[in-house]
Amino acid sequence: MKKITKAVIPAAGLGTRFLPETKAMPKEMLPIVDTPTIQLIVQEAKASGIKDIIIVIGKGKRAIEDHFDSNPELEMNLERKHKMKMLKAVEATNDMNIYFIRQSHPRGLGDAVYTARSFIGNDPFVVMLGDDLMKAKVPLTKQLINSYEQTGASTLAVLRVPHEDTSKYGVINPSKEIKKGLYDVTSFVEKPNPEDAPSNLAIIGRYLLTPEIFDVLKHTKPGKGNEIQLTDAINTLNKTQKVYAHEFTGDRFDTGNKFDWLKTNIRFGLQHPEVKVRLRKYIEQLGAKLSEEDRKK
Repeated sequence: MKKITKAVIPAAGLGTRFLPETKAMPKEMLPIVDTPTIQLIVQEAKASGIKDIIIVIGKGKRAIEDHFDSNPELEMNLERKHKMKMLKAVEATNDMNIYFIRQSHPRGLGDAVYTARSFIGNDPFVVMLGDDLMKAKVPLTKQLINSYEQTGASTLAVLRVPHEDTSKYGVINPSKEIKKGLYDVTSFVEKPNPEDAPSNLAIIGRYLLTPEIFDVLKHTKPGKGNEIQLTDAINTLNKTQKVYAHEFTGDRFDTGNKFDWLKTNIRFGLQHPEVKVRLRKYIEQLGAKLSEEDRKK
């Protein structure tokens, strides 16, 4: 069984939900307190044993390339001033092999993954979406790798969501629970209406896939939104080889829209050693002030 050392991070989207900020800056560079979202994804990959990452970018994403490039002048300056904590943060992903490839047109997630086929070759790999940040004692990507080492099959991460929210996700139709938290899957449904959803186990932004997915993607026709849907390709793959679903029970943070991005910043800020005490005090004071203003209305 081949060891999994490669990951694909799709980052070619236009980021329209965050305009006007994303007119000139990639959505993936929006910070969570002081760290770009995409760096947190790369750090999860590193903590999971991934060595080689290909980031699929589009027009206007040069800032991502610059961020992951080395900056000797900055690093030497920080070292000379003995700002070792800052230096460590800047060098956090320097030992990763990070490559970039362009998706010429926004044809969907399936097409973005297919763009990386030459880099992946005949190896199993992980797809990590930048809108989902995960926190767990064992990183979610590592959980999927551990599952693959037992089954040798493609495995998707799923999370239980309120049934009324199933229309926002791809959802699995599980046939049985092989062991606690690991499901044999009959089919995958892209954003079903709540009344049609086969379960409330929603696919979240981590996929471990075997290389056979590329042959499937090559022949997958546009689906919802006139885009190549990765879920459609996985459904087809499931007809010829097993595809499992692994239930994630850690904390998931959505950064795909303004409100959830703000919530994520608050949650991470309340754990950040430099600001957590002052932020908590500010939130408490703000809450008291707003309550007093409401009382006077």
